[in-house]
Amino acid sequence: MKKVYKLTIILILSVVAFIVSYPVIFMFIGSFMGDGELRDYLGPAITDSGGYASFGIIPKQPNIWSYIKLLFDRPEFFVVFWNSIKVAAVSLLGQCLLSIMAAWGFAVYNFPFKKILFNLYIFFMLMPFQVIMLSEYIVILELNLLDTLWAIILPSIFSTFSVFILHYFFRDIPTEILEAARLDGASEFKIFLKIGVPYGKAGIASMLVLSFLEIWNLVEQPVSFIKDQTKWTLSIFFSEVTVDNLGISLASAVVAFIPALFVFGIGKDYLEGGIAAVTTIKQNK
Repeated sequence: MKKVYKLTIILILSVVAFIVSYPVIFMFIGSFMGDGELRDYLGPAITDSGGYASFGIIPKQPNIWSYIKLLFDRPEFFVVFWNSIKVAAVSLLGQCLLSIMAAWGFAVYNFPFKKILFNLYIFFMLMPFQVIMLSEYIVILELNLLDTLWAIILPSIFSTFSVFILHYFFRDIPTEILEAARLDGASEFKIFLKIGVPYGKAGIASMLVLSFLEIWNLVEQPVSFIKDQTKWTLSIFFSEVTVDNLGISLASAVVAFIPALFVFGIGKDYLEGGIAAVTTIKQNK
């Protein structure tokens, strides 16, 4: 009976996993199809020709022409790819400098209106971009940052989500350790570097992985704040899919997917450890 139950669970989870991963499978397989084959499969969904879209699991004539066209005939692809790298790198660096210290301050020190300010952080984290888009647009406009990569980088640096994650790790540090370090004459900054950062390294790694995935896939911010196509990021490259660029669009999606998959693969253990640590901390409180 246990074997039947186990097999049933495995079967259900396998079906769910296939459904969830089907878009990725569709993207990868489609990138190796010819334009004519993709047009036959997906034409009805893109044009008004009528009928139903379909999709083949195995390409009839596999080829890499879409990748060749993307890498050799579309120099603008490298521009937007480099833009995405710069946005992600500078944003993560800014979060390391600001979010870690902000989380440390909320977790370790007592100051007026601390609880109110932290609750505001949580509140703004829960708000979707559409709600704060106008206010962000006005601020960026006043700073003369429209149509620059800083219009995306600056809001990403001040991420409330990063502070929220790291706060749980720093809050769990025993106060006795901090008091002992102060009695030994350690400065507050040295305590932060020697105790806080090592203690919260799992949370920092988790924050970096999650933040990279979020920043790498930003869509609303680049569309709202950047009109110059030379400043676009990879997430909105080929935003208009037509029957003439189906293969290149799928190939660009695969290339854009690779860095995110690479970062997730490297940080998966840290991410799992961070989630487990947060769960343990919450249970012990």
